[in-house]
Amino acid sequence: MRIVVTGGAGFIGSAVIRHIIDNTDNTVINVDKLTYAGNLATLASVEGSENYRFEKVDICDKNEIDRIYSAYRPDAIMHLAAESHVDRSIDGPAEFVETNIVGTYNLLESARQYWKNLDTDKKSRFRFHHVSTDEVYGTLGEEGYFTEETPYKPNSPYSASKASSDHLVRAWHETYGLPVVISNCSNNYGPYQYPEKLIPLVILNALSEKPLPIYGKGDNVRDWLYVDDHARALYKVMTEGSVGETYNIGGYNEKTNLEVVKTICSILDAIRPNPNVGKHESLITYVQDRPGHDMRYAIDATKIKRYLAWVPVETFESGIRKTVEWYIENRSWNEEVARNTYERQRLGLGEE
Repeated sequence: MRIVVTGGAGFIGSAVIRHIIDNTDNTVINVDKLTYAGNLATLASVEGSENYRFEKVDICDKNEIDRIYSAYRPDAIMHLAAESHVDRSIDGPAEFVETNIVGTYNLLESARQYWKNLDTDKKSRFRFHHVSTDEVYGTLGEEGYFTEETPYKPNSPYSASKASSDHLVRAWHETYGLPVVISNCSNNYGPYQYPEKLIPLVILNALSEKPLPIYGKGDNVRDWLYVDDHARALYKVMTEGSVGETYNIGGYNEKTNLEVVKTICSILDAIRPNPNVGKHESLITYVQDRPGHDMRYAIDATKIKRYLAWVPVETFESGIRKTVEWYIENRSWNEEVARNTYERQRLGLGEE
């Protein structure tokens, strides 16, 4: 197949591309604007492959998206390009509306025009896979799980923009017959994640002897999914998922934010002790909570397990250790990707 992956220079997108290039004979066309969070260094291991192409394109540029479809004649679209950090959406929601909603609309409209002119066989095999988040469902109480039937109730500008794009994708299927699949995932972690997110931020701050910020009391719960497990799941959804269906992808690893940070501290105490700090937990600092901070996310991934035979390989304990070790070994890479763009300062207080 020829697969267009939007946002392929990002954290999850690059993992998807590495998985496809390393494990299949498919050709991947990486379409990425290269915003602050996109970095082609994440794809250094595959950039020399004859099955890999890169196009620096903004999905909000409809003419360029039309050109991509025309030039590469793809068999599938895996749409991961998005503004994704909740804190940044609080400070500047306009960019999230533009990229996540208008950009998705452009991809869908170009796909619709391209798809309807395909021959019968290729038309039946084409897929548009929209990659989304569990945050569209809002927040859970102490019990229960998100399922594919959970009503949408987004609480942040980011999650509202992703909910909007999910609805557009579903509408293009119901109205125009475009063959789509949607996936909604829990919080990802692993190598190559931009250091604005909790886990890389805490690891890098700890290595720099800086405070480890915990929002509120640290009792917000997330279901953590190792990024390579997610990449495998996404490929399965794209190649084996049923048209018009949604698949929730979770890691079965519920942890409070405080538990996550303390686990990272314990690993660092064991493998990178620092006499200047002592116990790394001493660096934990409680800070003002995020506005509208959802209390708990947890995914019921029964459907993808039952119908697509996917389960995560990594436990949180195995995945987080791999992640900490990767950030230690690649500290210079992380410092370089954030140079002049992000100094690990607090974002998302919603203040003028």
